[in-house]
Amino acid sequence: MRGDWMLMAHGFVNGIYDRQSGPRGDEKWFTESMAMLMAQRPLGQGKFGLRAMLSLDPTMGKSGYPLLFETGETANGTTPLVDRQHPHDAFMELSASYSLPVGRDSAVFVYGGLPGEPALGPSAFMHRFSGMRNPEAPLTHHWLDSTHITFGVLTLGGSSGPWKFEASSFNGREPDQNRWDIETREFDSWSTRLSFNPTAAWSMQVSYGDLKSPEQLEPDVRVRRLTASATYQAETAAGPWQTTLAWGQNHRSGPDVSERLPGWLVESTLVLHDKHTLFGRFEQVLNNELFEAGGPLAGESFRIRKLSVGYIQDFARTGDVRWGLGALVGRAFAPSALDPHYGKHPTSTMVFLQGRM
Repeated sequence: MRGDWMLMAHGFVNGIYDRQSGPRGDEKWFTESMAMLMAQRPLGQGKFGLRAMLSLDPTMGKSGYPLLFETGETANGTTPLVDRQHPHDAFMELSASYSLPVGRDSAVFVYGGLPGEPALGPSAFMHRFSGMRNPEAPLTHHWLDSTHITFGVLTLGGSSGPWKFEASSFNGREPDQNRWDIETREFDSWSTRLSFNPTAAWSMQVSYGDLKSPEQLEPDVRVRRLTASATYQAETAAGPWQTTLAWGQNHRSGPDVSERLPGWLVESTLVLHDKHTLFGRFEQVLNNELFEAGGPLAGESFRIRKLSVGYIQDFARTGDVRWGLGALVGRAFAPSALDPHYGKHPTSTMVFLQGRM
């Protein structure tokens, strides 16, 4: 506390060696990071909040890091990123909110951010406990939670008991290749989300978003996204455990384009005795962006499955920061038509040093 302000901070940094196998594989040393600062105080009959989320991910370079079968966004403004995960922006969130109680267990609220996160999808993978200690982005990122950094969003909502409803208006364009700046653009998209938390252990949501021109390289393509998810969290005798099941579908439409591409994941994290972390993820996507235009496989949709598991051993603590050494291995399962390009069941491996606050 500082005066009337309640202050909170948390974040992470990962120093990673990444190796992806096969003809389209690559390797790289890089760091990924996130720091979040939150402040809240009473204001009138309600509560006023501020939040800032920052990252040094742009230091890894515009092309991000190798990740087979990952697609989305661009590194240079002219060609899409394929088999790589893009770096997040330096400014991930700069937002303000105000909530006002209405009755005993109800409230209304307003939220705005530049950037911020609209009411669409489950919590982003680096924020949900089931995925936050896994340093590898999910292949389903652009099916579920890719709007978590949106340059311009306004959300109105209300809650009553276990129910919460939100509606957002926002800039639907994904961040461009310039990761150090703050972008501005008109609000051209909208979304709604209904959440249900029947007990302290369960959290569920269903959401729908209409994203006008989200992709810089396909400005005439509109995406209508539908998502649903359920998260279960428990305190076991050994430590906290969380599992998330999530599904999303992108309906892409535009000149000569009309397609529905679904994806889903199951991921889980278990912390044992405050020292050992076990995590895993199994996911599937239907992806048609693996090959550039003009090639024989351009525009073809392929069903990709991936299983990854990992472990972290915490070994030290400096102040509020815990340090751990970890490793993960993943294996992808793709149609045989992709074997000449990726090899049969290509693998991904990461070894990393992780600091968490």
